[in-house]
Amino acid sequence: MNILMLAINDPAGTAIAFTNAINRYTEHTCRLVTKELRYTCMFEKDLHEEWLDAAEKQEVGVLMEEADIFHFHMTCDEDTPFCGFLPRDFMDRTIIVHHHHGHPDFRGDPAKFERKYDERARINRLVSTPDLLKLLPGSRWQPNIVPIHDVLYLPMPDIKDETVQIAHAPTRKELKNTAELLHVLEKLKAEGLPFGFTMIENKTHAECLRIKRRAHIIFDHLQGYFGISSLESLSQGRCVVAGLDDWNRRNILEITGAERLPWFLSSLDTLEDDLRELILNHETRMAYGHYARTFMETYWNEQRMISHLIDFYESCAC
Repeated sequence: MNILMLAINDPAGTAIAFTNAINRYTEHTCRLVTKELRYTCMFEKDLHEEWLDAAEKQEVGVLMEEADIFHFHMTCDEDTPFCGFLPRDFMDRTIIVHHHHGHPDFRGDPAKFERKYDERARINRLVSTPDLLKLLPGSRWQPNIVPIHDVLYLPMPDIKDETVQIAHAPTRKELKNTAELLHVLEKLKAEGLPFGFTMIENKTHAECLRIKRRAHIIFDHLQGYFGISSLESLSQGRCVVAGLDDWNRRNILEITGAERLPWFLSSLDTLEDDLRELILNHETRMAYGHYARTFMETYWNEQRMISHLIDFYESCAC
């Protein structure tokens, strides 16, 4: 199959991760076309419209002509122009997939997208986290992947710094319990606990990974679900604090086949006590970090997760 992924911007670098994994581990071919840059992350690109010359833009038209699957990420669709070409003009024999990643427009009015897909008879619907299954009926959860064997995703050796380092990388602070985290950290600092804290902002993705790799504790958020930031830090063998609800826990265990989750599960009510325990207990941090890496290697590796996507594509073709 020739798979063409199309995205206005690549959501947290997940689309390029899928593209690379398909090309690396399967017999299929995948390309990714993007239009815009968001934040300062500078994720790897394939064909990024703003950077292409005239010949490369023509390549986008050829890829549309040859595509067996159009895989639309987030809010773009067949009427989103790419390099002067409209996907709509190449859809006669093409399978259409819509993949949602929790964009605010989608979370704010999921029924709008459901109506659009129903009207257009679009049944091939993917979501990036289990919580989004509730927002888009008929969708399937496709777990995001991280290249766990790439250098920046490998664990650091056990460096016993005098001060425990905590890191937090929120793209949208209002959605990541950042204010609650800072409030708890102020209280723990007042107790004299030995820790440092880094808020990772306005960094490239590579620099963000380097900082998280050196931290002992990564705080994701307490919103009930998890993001790609969690998966990256689990791969790095870090102790990752997150609040996952029962729905997400069940879905993760079901799709992975694991017996237990790798996150240090917390909540607004317990965050202060949980962070105090992790700051003071080296053995607990190490145990969670070790299992985090084992979990990613065993249950969430690229080959396993990309096989779910290929199975989905093949079911669409039937």
